[in-house]
Amino acid sequence: MTPSRIFFAALGAALLAGCAGPYRAPVVERTIARPPAAQPAPPADQRPENYIVKRGDTLYSIALDNGLDYRDLAAWNNLTDPAAIKVGLVLRMRPPGPVVAAQPQAGAQVQPEAGVQVQPATVPGSVEARSLGSDSRAAVEPRAGTVPPRAAGDLKTGPKAMKLPYSEENLAMLLRQSPPTEPLPPPGAEDGQDTVAWMWPASGRVLAGFSEATNKGVDILGKIGDPVFASASGRVIFSGTGLRGYGKLVIIKHNQTYLSAYAHNSNLLVKEGQNVVRGQKIAEIGNTDSSQAKLHFEIRRLGKAVDPLKFLPDRPS
Repeated sequence: MTPSRIFFAALGAALLAGCAGPYRAPVVERTIARPPAAQPAPPADQRPENYIVKRGDTLYSIALDNGLDYRDLAAWNNLTDPAAIKVGLVLRMRPPGPVVAAQPQAGAQVQPEAGVQVQPATVPGSVEARSLGSDSRAAVEPRAGTVPPRAAGDLKTGPKAMKLPYSEENLAMLLRQSPPTEPLPPPGAEDGQDTVAWMWPASGRVLAGFSEATNKGVDILGKIGDPVFASASGRVIFSGTGLRGYGKLVIIKHNQTYLSAYAHNSNLLVKEGQNVVRGQKIAEIGNTDSSQAKLHFEIRRLGKAVDPLKFLPDRPS
C-alpha cells in the first residue's frame, strides 16, 4: 500500500471515530409563545346619569335600586343630610369627572415669593429683564395665541342639584343638558371579577320565591335570633333602618356589579364600611316590618333585583 493511500485511510478512520464519539451537537428547544386568553369585558353600565326624585323615594331606596352606596350618592350631589331630598330634585347618579388644574408649561420656572410663572425665551433677540419684587399681585401676561389659566376658585368642584317639577319634558331636557361624564372604570383588583361565590344566608326553608312584581327576593323561614350569614364576601354599605318595608337591613357590596340585601333582622352585627367574609354572621333573624320571623334576601345586579335561586347553590336533599 502506498503512503498516500495509508494517509487517506487513517484520515477517514479518524473522521468516523469523531462522528461516533459521545459528544453531540446541542439542540435548542424553542417554544412558541401563546397570547394570553382574553378576559371577558365588564358588563355595560345601564344606570342613568340623572334621576328625578319621586314621591316616596329616599336616598337609601334610590341607592339600592341603582346598586350604589348611599354615601357616594350624597357626596356626588353635595347632600349633607340624606333625608333632605324632595320631590323634583335631580340627582347625579355617577361620579363627577375629575377637575383638572392648570399645569405650568414645560420649562416654566415658578417664583416662590411672588407665585409667578416665568416663561423662558423661545425666540432669538434681547430680553427685557424686570424685577419681580415682593408684590404678590404680580402676574405675567399670557403669550399670544394662548388662553390664561382660570383661577382655582372659578373651577367647579362638584355638581349642583337642580329642582324642577317632574315631567317627561323636563327629564328629557335635563338629560340633553347634562355634561358628558367619564365612563365608570372596570372592576379593580379589590372589587374582583363579575362573578361571586354565593352561599345560602340562612338554613330555613323558602317561604316565598322571587317575583319581579311582588317580591324582589326570596323569603327564608327562621326563628327570632337565628343567624344570618353573609352570602358572599364584600363591604357593608348599609346597616340600619330607613327603607320602608325592610325593617332592620344590611346591604353588602360584593363588586361593581352585585349587591346583596338582608331584611327584617332583629339584631345587626356589622357596621357600615366594615369588610365581611363569606359565611360570617352579620345579623339575627327577626320580624321587623314583617308579620312573621323570616329573612328576606335579595341579590341586585347593577341595582336590578334578580332571582337569588338562580345564583345560590343547590341544597342537599
